[in-house]
Amino acid sequence: MSNFVSVEELVELRASGGPIRVIDVRWRLDRPDGHADYLAGHIPGAVFVPLHTELATHGEPSDGRHPLPTTATLQEAARRWGVRSGDTVVAYDDAKGLAAARAWWLLRQAGVKIRVLDGGLSAWGAAGLPLETDDVHPEPGDVELEEIGAEAISIDEAAAFPAGGVLLDVRAADRYRGEHEPLDPVAGHIPGARNVPMAAHLDVDGKILDTHTLQATFAAVGVTNGTPVAAYCGSGVTAAHTALVLDEIGIEAKVFPGSWSQWSNTPGRPVALGDQPG
Repeated sequence: MSNFVSVEELVELRASGGPIRVIDVRWRLDRPDGHADYLAGHIPGAVFVPLHTELATHGEPSDGRHPLPTTATLQEAARRWGVRSGDTVVAYDDAKGLAAARAWWLLRQAGVKIRVLDGGLSAWGAAGLPLETDDVHPEPGDVELEEIGAEAISIDEAAAFPAGGVLLDVRAADRYRGEHEPLDPVAGHIPGARNVPMAAHLDVDGKILDTHTLQATFAAVGVTNGTPVAAYCGSGVTAAHTALVLDEIGIEAKVFPGSWSQWSNTPGRPVALGDQPG
């Protein structure tokens, strides 16, 4: 089964009365709290999920901007969303699936069946489907989560990764090259990392491209079936989207959740500049 669900499939799933829980993960760097936008209009029945408190935790700058939540924190959140054992969760956002992918990455590790709405809220609106403005608070769920973290790598593992596999930097090319850094104290990339921006996997409507195109994009940087691969970004959110896309074409990937925000805030870590891995 695909990790992605189309608008048409979601409508059918909801109409069937099956165990579906829809979550709205409205989040962007310039708007970390998307609750007001959720209240302005969301898919009927969708529960709002605050990424920065339920899909991440907080610590020192050297921990990165979005460290992983504990399994207990994630389980408490999932139960608040109304997720019950056996449910399928469908996540969406309005930012090309970036935040929804963070939910996918965490819940998948925890043993929950989860899919991402292809095209997100924009696709729902383009189909002429209705939105609601209530704040949904379902009855608490009873889901039991498995321990998360096995698909994450540490800062030391990220540093060593290029020696035995492909480390992907999925930020925009100018940030990778070190020409522009809007958030972190140092510009550049982890030595040995290869740049494949997240936008390379989506069409103009924010929907995932076909398998052949995706395979060719990754093969160009040495990622094929059997290649050890890990991804990082600015703070571990966009990298989860790359893990989602890779999984869709049958390639397992790790994520460095600390990403550049952790690397650039850790004294002594080397930095590479320019368009080559370095």
